[in-house]
Amino acid sequence: MTHSEKPARWYLIQTKPRQESRAEEHLQRQQFECYRPLKAAAPKKRNSRAASEEELFPGYLFIRMDQVHDNWYPIRSTRGVARIVTFGAHPVPVHDDLIQQIRQRLLLPEPKAVFQEGEAVRIKSGSFCDLEAIFLTADGEERAVILLNLLQREQKVTLPISSLARMEARV
Repeated sequence: MTHSEKPARWYLIQTKPRQESRAEEHLQRQQFECYRPLKAAAPKKRNSRAASEEELFPGYLFIRMDQVHDNWYPIRSTRGVARIVTFGAHPVPVHDDLIQQIRQRLLLPEPKAVFQEGEAVRIKSGSFCDLEAIFLTADGEERAVILLNLLQREQKVTLPISSLARMEARV
């Protein structure tokens, strides 16, 4: 395959703060294929019914381009775009497999919470083993933020969810 026969590849665009949708819209108007992974956003207020989405990678989106045939220059002046992510002076392609994995993962249902906010938990491993804490929130799929009482002060600590256990009911 000669250099001119290389197919279009995905590249990463850094956007201006909170302008991902603007950058995507203006790039699409220029006939570029874009991908901005979105996930369901946690409700901001308890009584909020509006289901909203948020960026999986805030400040970034993917663009599919041919390094030889596509004109890269208009991208830099596109509204909402800060820059093309490069290594040295060259844009770094993102493997198609990675984009496909992101798309497939976003199709999966959100994992159900293992613990409820405010629930008492016991740490079963690590340096805080056997201490009691209060579960605050999940931090991704594998980590949790807990409230731990250390030296008469409450501290927020992030630990693997697998290191937590429910407190057994006391009789």
